[in-house]
Amino acid sequence: MKIALLGYGKMGKAIEKIALERGHEIVLRKRSVDNFDGLLDADVAIEFSVPSSAINHISECLNHTIPVISGTTGWLENYEDMVKLCQDKSGSFIYASNFSLGVNIFFELNEYLAKMMKNLSDYKVSMEEIHHTQKLDAPSGTAISLAEGIIKNTAYTNWILENPSEKEIHINAKRIENIPGTHSVYYDSKVDQIEIKHTAHSREGFALGSVIAAEWIQGKKGIFTMKDVLGI
Repeated sequence: MKIALLGYGKMGKAIEKIALERGHEIVLRKRSVDNFDGLLDADVAIEFSVPSSAINHISECLNHTIPVISGTTGWLENYEDMVKLCQDKSGSFIYASNFSLGVNIFFELNEYLAKMMKNLSDYKVSMEEIHHTQKLDAPSGTAISLAEGIIKNTAYTNWILENPSEKEIHINAKRIENIPGTHSVYYDSKVDQIEIKHTAHSREGFALGSVIAAEWIQGKKGIFTMKDVLGI
């Protein structure tokens, strides 16, 4: 499989290492400049860049019917535009706030727990996410996905970074050097606390998941998620 890497920072290099180990070829390593040379040779593009570049990268792929896997967060106000473009071009697109296989299992666990806690009004939910200091968006896309999973299954209506109301989920977003990503969900009452937590030890989990998604999307058309990739 020939892969275009749209974004060649630490994540791009981690993806490259795993892709090469799995027998794939890298035909484009795109850094900050607007140079897509090699994209048309690719079977798939994997996009891990910055919010300001994501829409341009995804659009370029979809306009040339190159399947695209995007893990960039912080641009989702334009997500529906990319969905429409994908549909208009009969393209192939997977966005995930987190490609880690473990995190996607954690998403399912989070929703299952939220359903169990729905009617237990003595418990107040809150969240914490910790990432490295280079991460530009806060809260993380993963934290937002976790919050949305809770909101979908409970009476909570929104998430917020400060001063939550009764129906809002407080997300405490921390930035600490050399932390790949830690996400915790807490249910607190006067007598006890329930906690579920996912801790990433390195970027390799995210990189592996994105390559698996790129392998999975070959020959498929449409908009997919990691639930489709993992069959969950």
